Amino acid sequence: MKLRNTLLGGTSGIILAITLLAGNGYSQSQPSSKATAKIGLINVMNELSVGTNASSELVGPWINILNNSLKTPNQKDVFITVSLEVGLLTDTLVKSKNGVADTSSSTAGVEVQVLVDNVPALPGKVVFGRRTQTLTATFQGLIDGCLTLNTNTGSIVLDTNCVAPESLGLILDTMNANSFNFALADLTAGVHSIQAQARLNLGASAQAGSARARALIGNGSLSVEEVRLIKDEDLELP
Repeated sequence: MKLRNTLLGGTSGIILAITLLAGNGYSQSQPSSKATAKIGLINVMNELSVGTNASSELVGPWINILNNSLKTPNQKDVFITVSLEVGLLTDTLVKSKNGVADTSSSTAGVEVQVLVDNVPALPGKVVFGRRTQTLTATFQGLIDGCLTLNTNTGSIVLDTNCVAPESLGLILDTMNANSFNFALADLTAGVHSIQAQARLNLGASAQAGSARARALIGNGSLSVEEVRLIKDEDLELP
C-alpha cells in the first residue's frame, strides 16, 4: 500500500492592496470607508495520492487567504465578494485482467467562507469547485506467451497467472474563476476585521491501480462594501 499526502504550497503575501474612498490600516484610528479591496496571488495547493488497495480522505484546515478591515461610522450592513481562480486535478489509473473489474476514484474540492470579526457571514460555507472522478474497466489481459497446448486433449490452455493486466488511465485538470457574494447585517460602529478563508478537500481510492487528487487556488480578490439595506431586510437562510 502506498499513500502520499503533500502540501505543495502555502499562503503568500498579498501583492496588491487597494483601499477605496479613504482609509487603510487596522487600528481604531483608521478613517471610515465605504469600500475596500485586496487583490493578490494566493498560491495554495495540496495533493493526495494512493497506490494499490488503498484509500484516503483529507479535509484540510481553514486557511486565511485574504484579510482586510473596514471602519464603519455607525451601524451598517456589509456585502463581501470573494473571487478566486480554482484548479482541480483528478487522476485515476485502473488495471484489469481475467475479466475482473477494477475501479479507481479521486475527488478534489475547494470551499470558501468569510468571517467578519470571527462571525461567519451568510451564507456560510460555499463550494467554489468540486469534482469526483471514478474510472472502472474490465479487461481480459495481455496473453502473449501465456498459451500452451494440452497434448492429451488438443485444447489450448491459458495460464491465468501469466496474464499481464491491461491498463487504462484518465486525468482531468481544470482551472476556472469563481465569485460569490457574502453578507452580514447590523455591524456596530468601529473597525471590523474581514477574513476570507478556504480549505481543500481531497479523496482517493484504488484497487489494482492508483489514484491522485489535487486542488489549488491561484489569483484572488476580496472586496467589502458598506451598505444600508431596506429596513427589516431578512438575510437569514430559510
